[in-house]
Amino acid sequence: MDILWAPWRAKYISETSKLKQDECLFCRVIKEENDEQNYVVYRGKYAFIILNAFPYNTAHVMVVPYKHVPSIELLSNDEALDIFNLISVAIKAIREIYTPDGFNIGVNIGRVAGAGIEAHVHVHIVPRWNGDSNFMPVIFNTKVMPETLGDTFKKLNAKINEIMKKPSKSE
Repeated sequence: MDILWAPWRAKYISETSKLKQDECLFCRVIKEENDEQNYVVYRGKYAFIILNAFPYNTAHVMVVPYKHVPSIELLSNDEALDIFNLISVAIKAIREIYTPDGFNIGVNIGRVAGAGIEAHVHVHIVPRWNGDSNFMPVIFNTKVMPETLGDTFKKLNAKINEIMKKPSKSE
């Protein structure tokens, strides 16, 4: 069995475990409405797109419902549809800006499934490029990120707002 090591994620694990048991990182971000500082790229009707502060790759985003629930079956159809639409918009924006070779998209439900914030369901969108898992993280315990989160935020925020303001083809 091959093992994919991600030691740079240790900071994320330690920081999220410091949150109070009754405090949810996503709910705090929703209330604060300080989108640029919190890397909230776009707010939809029932969900929002946020950069992962500890990304696996550049433009690793999450789509998060406003409703604090641990699993997707607890969302209404309208909430689930909004999430899926935002996934589509995020992929389109990431493709146009970064031209990745593929994507990993997933939901980790429950701690044993890998959920870092298990009480508030969210969808990860991780762009992938040929050769993006190179020797640096394995040998040097270092992940190379070609741009800052702030720069990624500005690019995705502008592109997603551009996409969302375009009339649909049916209009």
